[in-house]
Amino acid sequence: MSVPVKASPNNSNLALTNELRQVTVPDFVAAKTRGHRLTMLTAYDYTMARLLDEAGVDSLLVGDSLGMVVQGQPDCLAVTLDEMIYHTRLVARGVRRSLLVADLPFMSYQVSPRQALKSAGRLIKEGGAQAVKLEGGVRSAAAIAAITAADIPLMGHIGLTPQSVRRFGGFKVQRDAERLLEDAQAVEAAGAFAVVVECVPMEVASRITAALKIPTIGIGAGPDCDGQILVTPDLLGLFDDIRPRFVKNYADLGQAVRKAVETYCREVRDGSFPAPEHSFR
Repeated sequence: MSVPVKASPNNSNLALTNELRQVTVPDFVAAKTRGHRLTMLTAYDYTMARLLDEAGVDSLLVGDSLGMVVQGQPDCLAVTLDEMIYHTRLVARGVRRSLLVADLPFMSYQVSPRQALKSAGRLIKEGGAQAVKLEGGVRSAAAIAAITAADIPLMGHIGLTPQSVRRFGGFKVQRDAERLLEDAQAVEAAGAFAVVVECVPMEVASRITAALKIPTIGIGAGPDCDGQILVTPDLLGLFDDIRPRFVKNYADLGQAVRKAVETYCREVRDGSFPAPEHSFR
């Protein structure tokens, strides 16, 4: 069944298909064989989700990166499952076409496969997610298998896994090619429909992409992945506490916001706002 989307002169050729309908997990998987480069961005609220969805993004991720870009934390470790459910619910209200994926946060799946399944189920039932994502390769295979066995679509995440930042000693490029390939294959074998590959040399990401039947979504992994994802506040120039090398700023909305607010403050203080046209009689 087709889902209508607000008409836009810029979104007609950006979707997975030419139809204005909900992007599904099978669509996402089929994109690899069709040679369609997948697009993903993060979203944390209704307003941004609606704008990104209307612009033609194939998939939106409610990432635990909200710990940093929304909550102001130094990393994502403090984000709770209840917070992820809350933000997923907000984003779901703004999505008409994009595939909606939600992160399983730190310690919501590591205890046992049973815990992982329960947490994933909550993101689907209470948050409205269409799929979930978790970090780890070989070490997370049992959790992935438990979730996918319950027919919950799951996206993996290997390479620089932000929830492992303490073990890595920071946000560092991961270069062990054999371990990364083993992790990717374990994610695929456990039933994931796609895998994020973060901060690895592009030659390694290319090798992983060629070895897998499921799509790879790169972030700091070079051009040969089947798709790309960025954190939206990074892309839009709204967050500059950390500036990863792999980020490209497509706008400087942070500066635009500052200028707009400075103008507002000046007009309130000099009495030019509100003007008669902004007032009732």
